[in-house]
Amino acid sequence: MTDFTMKTDADGVAIITWDVPGKSMNVMSIEGLSELDSIIDTVLTDDAIKGAVITSGKDGSFAGGMDLNLLAKMREDAGDDPAQGLFDGTMKMHALLRKIERAGMDAKTNKGGKPIASALPGTAAGIGLELPLATHRIFVADNPKARIGLPEIMVGIFPGAGGTTRLARKLGAMAASPFLLEGKMVAPAAAKSAGLIDEVVADPVAAAKEWVLNAKDADILKPWDAKGYKMPGGAPYHPAGFMTFVGANAMVNGKTQGAFPAAKALLSAVYEGSLVPFDTALKIEARWFTNILLNPSSSAMIRSLFLNKEALEKGAVRPEGVADQRVKKLGVLGAGMMGAGITLVSVQAGIEVVLIDQTQEAADKGKAYSASFFDKGIARKKSTEEKKAAALDLITATTDLDALKGCDLIIEAVFEDPAVKAEMTKKVEAVIPEDCIFASNTSTLPITELAKASSRADQFIGIHFFSPVEKMALVEIIKGAETGDRAVAKSLDYVRQIRKTPIVVNDARFFYANRCIIPYANEGARMITEGAAPQLVDHAAQLLGFPVGPVQLTDETSIDLGAKIARATKAAMGNAYPASQADDLIFWMEDLGRLGRKANAGFFDYDEKGKRQGYWKGMHDKFPLAEEQPDLRDVQDRLMFVQVLEAVRALEEGVLEDIREGDVGAILGWGFAPWSGGPFSWLDIIGTPYAAERCDQLEAQFGERFKCPDLLREMAEKNQTFYGRFGPDAKAA
Repeated sequence: MTDFTMKTDADGVAIITWDVPGKSMNVMSIEGLSELDSIIDTVLTDDAIKGAVITSGKDGSFAGGMDLNLLAKMREDAGDDPAQGLFDGTMKMHALLRKIERAGMDAKTNKGGKPIASALPGTAAGIGLELPLATHRIFVADNPKARIGLPEIMVGIFPGAGGTTRLARKLGAMAASPFLLEGKMVAPAAAKSAGLIDEVVADPVAAAKEWVLNAKDADILKPWDAKGYKMPGGAPYHPAGFMTFVGANAMVNGKTQGAFPAAKALLSAVYEGSLVPFDTALKIEARWFTNILLNPSSSAMIRSLFLNKEALEKGAVRPEGVADQRVKKLGVLGAGMMGAGITLVSVQAGIEVVLIDQTQEAADKGKAYSASFFDKGIARKKSTEEKKAAALDLITATTDLDALKGCDLIIEAVFEDPAVKAEMTKKVEAVIPEDCIFASNTSTLPITELAKASSRADQFIGIHFFSPVEKMALVEIIKGAETGDRAVAKSLDYVRQIRKTPIVVNDARFFYANRCIIPYANEGARMITEGAAPQLVDHAAQLLGFPVGPVQLTDETSIDLGAKIARATKAAMGNAYPASQADDLIFWMEDLGRLGRKANAGFFDYDEKGKRQGYWKGMHDKFPLAEEQPDLRDVQDRLMFVQVLEAVRALEEGVLEDIREGDVGAILGWGFAPWSGGPFSWLDIIGTPYAAERCDQLEAQFGERFKCPDLLREMAEKNQTFYGRFGPDAKAA
């Protein structure tokens, strides 16, 4: 079985087909590279072959990227010098793609080469686009489901097989930036409009073959190999190009705050590469690519945002031996913002939904949320009236609980009050089938307690969505004390249907995500009461890669919600509740009616349209600014450790059963420093001995909340890593 095969047709055109056995989408492997290299040699040396077309044997896709095991193999082959191994392996890829690009043409005259075209039946990502970029013409099927692009930056690396250099030289630095620096993936028509590809056709193989048979020397010479080539938009030493690169640098740092190593490395590769000849630029790209691959941030991001995320989505934690539990008919209780969002993502997946509320007006408003969403999609030409009609036909908006009779899953999203939820549970269980799973969308109330209202606690579970439902990728599934395997499997299968990423945790106050994010917000409030400038607190967090700082986060989620959570927690914990000045600040703001963005007044001032106008200076009347502001490192460490230590305690207490869920959940759930790979990956990067030492320093200076957990202390003494002790490989061993 091989990844690449070649057949030469009667016209002398070699059709090279990429079809990796056992994979739904092609990925590039060590073996594949070797096979393709050998085939290209045959194409270029066989006088009977006039040219070649590279295509895919997969229906609807060309390739999804590189087999990450290839990078590991390159490291291993270098033995004690992984940098050299990665660099040499990368240069081998460059040599192969350059061989395709030059196609046997004479080095001096640029003539005599053989045309090689790409025929893509659909999606081409990563190396799946870098390979076509090295060919002389790219034809893509008119497939609206296909997506074309270079998404590597999203998992902590950048296009390192020539994609960075070729795209920057093909489009210019500014035009290439959305694809290189944002990982933008677009449909074929948009890819052609942007200049990524050349043609969108009904039959790409036929069109590519015809082009190969008629191509001239000038058609296969790349612009950067032609005499007098000038980079679109200007090279850095050109006045226009200088401004382009200044703008690109500002854009990258504005978006990443300098926290993401891959973005800076990519920009360096483009900038430095644009100053030298093409082949030297490829070597520069390879060096920066090696630099990033050796950066622990890159390994952590690849592991969490690609390997771990994919494993969880494919059912890594699904109970064994439970039959398929895909949802056919869903009941949603409560048509407010959460219920309406859950309804929307469910009908998008083709699931029939019964949407229940107390009044028909409220139920209809919940259904209208889906209609409005599709209307916006239609206006942006991302949806159609037909898709809207089909989705709305799946929604039954009603007050009648009898409509729930055929449901196999119920998701309750009513008011966050145990009594209200208990009443609904009893009413609904009297109507639904005996085997119907009942889930609560609560974000804070313990599932075990809520399940006491149920007559079938083994079929009661928590399915916690994050807001807004249609945008947030994570779903937290919470097992109560009596929750059975079928309820867990049902929840996981449903989350997979709606194409989101699940984590499964055991029941505890605030579960996992809120357990970690609430201390983040509270620590920001604490620092304000100590006299720290809110600007310093928020910007310190953004420099760590958090999407928003803790002060802004509190304003966005509402200050009265924070006050409500504090009061409820204090009532539940009694004397064990760790009171702090953060509560004083939140309660004071609540009393003033400064409830955050929703009230147009909070830690920020807002204009009439709800736009932030800067931090509210009135907070310093009660909590004056300190003359000497805290050290940036202390602020950042407090914000990081206060979350990370809760993640460790969650693992220690059995709330988390798999550290992969802890890392993926943190990044997708509340944007925890994506460059770090998540809390456990971050601890592995800084090392458990240092983490324990820093905990002791922070506890001595700032309080008991930074006390080193026993588990972390034990691991520090043994110099263990979390993935070394708790990762999937360690468990398998």
